[in-house]
Amino acid sequence: MDINKAISDLKKEPGFKERVGMVLVHNGVVRGTTRNGGKTVTSVKVSHDAEKMKKICAEMEKQPGIFRVIAQANSGELEPGDDLLFLIVAGDIRENVKATFAEALDRIKSETVVKQEFTR
Repeated sequence: MDINKAISDLKKEPGFKERVGMVLVHNGVVRGTTRNGGKTVTSVKVSHDAEKMKKICAEMEKQPGIFRVIAQANSGELEPGDDLLFLIVAGDIRENVKATFAEALDRIKSETVVKQEFTR
C-alpha cells in the first residue's frame, strides 16, 4: 500500500472534509529480532484472512465518529524491514479515532494474521 496515495484518495471521498479531523496510520514492519529480543529473525512467513479483515474494518466503521477504516496485509515470506501490515483509521475526534484504531489493530493482528518467524 502506498500510504500517501491511500490518504490522498481518502481525502477525495465525499464527506471527508465535513467528518474527518484525524487520520491515524500504522505501518507494521518485520522486526529484526524476536519479540523478546533474544534471537535474530531471518524471515517471517505470513498469511492472513482478507475477508475477515474486511469484516473487521466494516465493523469498526460503525463506531461513533469513524469515517473509514482501511487495512492491508502482505503475505508470503518477508524479511526484516519489509512492510507487513498497514492500517488507516479516519474519523472525527482524537478520542474516537484512537480507541477504534487500537481495537481494529488488535483484532486484525489476533484474528486475521498468522506469522511464523524463522530465526538463527
